[in-house]
Amino acid sequence: MAYCSAVTLHEQMLLLARQAKSASREMARLTTAQKNACLMAMADALDQNAETVKKANAMDMSSGVATSLSPAMLDRLKLDDQRIAAMSRGLREVAALPDPVGRVLNERLRPNGLKLQKISTPIGVVVIIYESRPNVTADAAGLCFKSGNVTILRGGKEALQSNQTIAKVMIDAGKRTLATFPEFAVQVVPTTDREAINILLSLTQYVDLCMPRGGEGLIRAVAEASKVPVIKHFKGVCHVYVDAEAELSMAEEIALNAKVQRPAVCHAMDTLLVDKRVAAKFLPAIAKRLGVHKLELRCDELSLNILKATSATEGLSLRPATDPDFFTEYNDYILNVRVIDGVGQAIDHVNHYGSAHSDSIVTRNAATARQFLNEVDSATVYWNASTRFTDGGEFGMGAEIGISTYKIGARGPMGLEELTSYKWLGFGNGQLRT
Repeated sequence: MAYCSAVTLHEQMLLLARQAKSASREMARLTTAQKNACLMAMADALDQNAETVKKANAMDMSSGVATSLSPAMLDRLKLDDQRIAAMSRGLREVAALPDPVGRVLNERLRPNGLKLQKISTPIGVVVIIYESRPNVTADAAGLCFKSGNVTILRGGKEALQSNQTIAKVMIDAGKRTLATFPEFAVQVVPTTDREAINILLSLTQYVDLCMPRGGEGLIRAVAEASKVPVIKHFKGVCHVYVDAEAELSMAEEIALNAKVQRPAVCHAMDTLLVDKRVAAKFLPAIAKRLGVHKLELRCDELSLNILKATSATEGLSLRPATDPDFFTEYNDYILNVRVIDGVGQAIDHVNHYGSAHSDSIVTRNAATARQFLNEVDSATVYWNASTRFTDGGEFGMGAEIGISTYKIGARGPMGLEELTSYKWLGFGNGQLRT
């Protein structure tokens, strides 16, 4: 869709927001059974229209190659049968979860007979801004729909065809299933003009919340521009610490999974910390396996010396690490490596250089693990597990709307419950305040 002027773009975004606000009132009338029926139909439609979705995605992939997207970013963009099946499975899992709306969170009876109930409610109109990963379209729309929220989706230009196609398949399925399906419950911003984001996030009368998903640059730009509340994490600088008492074969598998399974996601490992008592044995072993994936390792002096003295670095590029490297989320086949002296130093490193996202310790010592779990100040902290589990689907949420590293409100993966607010209901029989 083309826009002839900034005024026309403003009018278009205002229309989207007004339609969303109106749809939020319609959403409040839907029963749990109606919402679940629509979600199941959307899941079936994604399976049935997989070829259509893949064709749209192929157009985006072709454009991505032409614009020199990195291999890691192209991997985030790609949709295949497995990923489409995961989207539909996520919708079914969301449908199977309890409805988060209408729960009695608190109830009390005052001395004057006034009964008070604290009830969970939808947030309202949620704007989701995201990059590359078109599966977010289905995840976000499904979670918002089940939790009674209306969503306005604004994906990156690199995934425009994929996002529009996925949304259309889901909306059409909802309309076929339910005569009262709110027509504007799910809307996709039809332009890649960045100014559309600024306009949407100024419409505080209609938009209740914004959730950006993507790189640090996108998230900071959204947070600085928005006049509506923003739930976010700026970046995911994630760590795996291999303790002196780690089972090293387990540590190899965890480190490999945390880094190379999908390096472009926010919970992929960026820094590998290794206790000095096992570094000489562990580093050559993990280097040999990382070399298969052609990683660049940015190493502190001790780890660099150990690796240069071994023949296990084939396929790797080695260079000294700088202090800024340890603050960096790479989203690529680049990994920081540092040798440290004990769990205390590991905790200090993570809390200083990390982003409060996802961090893991590998050890057989329960006391050491407990110290790491207690003292690392991150939204998700693991013992003997990959950081790659920080995901709504893996947490049993069906899918996720995003990840928050804030300490106020939602923290970590956000699912249905985190998409609700609450209100107080008062039941009286004529009570007056004196």
